[in-house]
Amino acid sequence: MSVLPLVFTSGWASGVNAYAVVLLLGVFGATGLSDDVPETLQRPEVLVAAGVLFLCEAVADKIPYVDSAWDSVHTVVRPVAGAWVGALLAGQSGSLSDVAAGLVGGSTALASHTVKAGTRMAVNTSPEPFSNIVLSLAEDLGVAGIVTFAMFHPTAAAIIAGLLLAAGLVVLYFLISRIRRFRRRRAQRREERRLSRPGTRGLRRRADPNCQWRPIKSQAWHGLR
Repeated sequence: MSVLPLVFTSGWASGVNAYAVVLLLGVFGATGLSDDVPETLQRPEVLVAAGVLFLCEAVADKIPYVDSAWDSVHTVVRPVAGAWVGALLAGQSGSLSDVAAGLVGGSTALASHTVKAGTRMAVNTSPEPFSNIVLSLAEDLGVAGIVTFAMFHPTAAAIIAGLLLAAGLVVLYFLISRIRRFRRRRAQRREERRLSRPGTRGLRRRADPNCQWRPIKSQAWHGLR
C-alpha cells in the first residue's frame, strides 16, 4: 500500500506540532506497534530530543504572544520537519520517492503551520489567556489522535487531515482583519518600549505634533536691541 496518505497526514501534523509527530512515530516504532516507522525515528537520542522540545512547546504554546514568537521561529522548522519525516517514511516503504514524499510533507506542513500561526495571531487580540490554553490543548490532542489513527487507518486519517486543513484555511481567511489588528498592537507595543527607554523622552517630545515650540530670546539678544 502507498505511504502517501501517511506522509500527507504526518506533514499536516508536523505543521501543528512537529516534535509531537516525531515523538509519537518513534514510540510507535520502538514499541513494535508499527513496522512503517524508520529506524532513525526510533533512536533513543531522537526520542529524548523530541520529548524535551515537545515539553518546551507545550508550555510556550499556551502563553499569549509567546506562542506567536514561537511560531515565527518554527516557520522554517516545521516544514523542514514535515519534509524530513515524509522522506524517511517513503524510504522505509519504498512505494514513493524520497523527493516526492519530502515535497508533499513539507508543503502540507507549511500550509498547516500558516493556519496555526495565523489563528494564534487572531486569538492574541483577545485580552484573556484562556483561549490560548484551550486552543493549544485542542491542537495537541488533535495531532495525537490523527497520528495514532493514521498508523492503523492511513487513508481515512489523510482525508480527515485534508478536511481540517481546508477548514483551517477558510477560517484563516475570515480572521485576516483580526490578524492585522494583532500586528498593529504588537508594533505599537514595540514603539512604546522603544520610547520608554532612557534618553528617548526628548525624542518623544519632538515627535509630538501637538508640542509647540517657542523661540527663547537670551539676555544678550535684548542687550543688542
